[in-house]
Amino acid sequence: MEILWAILILLGLGLVLGLGLAIAAKVLHVKEDERIEEVAKRLPNYNCGSCGYAGCHDLAEAIVKGEETNLRKCKPGKEENNFKPILEYLDSHPNEDGSKIKAHL
Repeated sequence: MEILWAILILLGLGLVLGLGLAIAAKVLHVKEDERIEEVAKRLPNYNCGSCGYAGCHDLAEAIVKGEETNLRKCKPGKEENNFKPILEYLDSHPNEDGSKIKAHL
């Protein structure tokens, strides 16, 4: 009988905590600009850090936010494979206010 109580208590505790985590995930969700992921896909994704950022995702975030304008900071990136597609994407997807993201080679 004692083992049954222990199982029921753990089952109830797991259910309550799981429900709490599900609610917290919905309430505390942070929406990220989808352009960051799209720019990160067009980078070589070596995550080498030679650009001065922790990885390709951080560089993509800096590019989209306008903090980094020189795409050549990405040392392993190639002009045809990486930089031109990024510039084309950024040109066709401006900021919410209509301004273009200033990035160059």
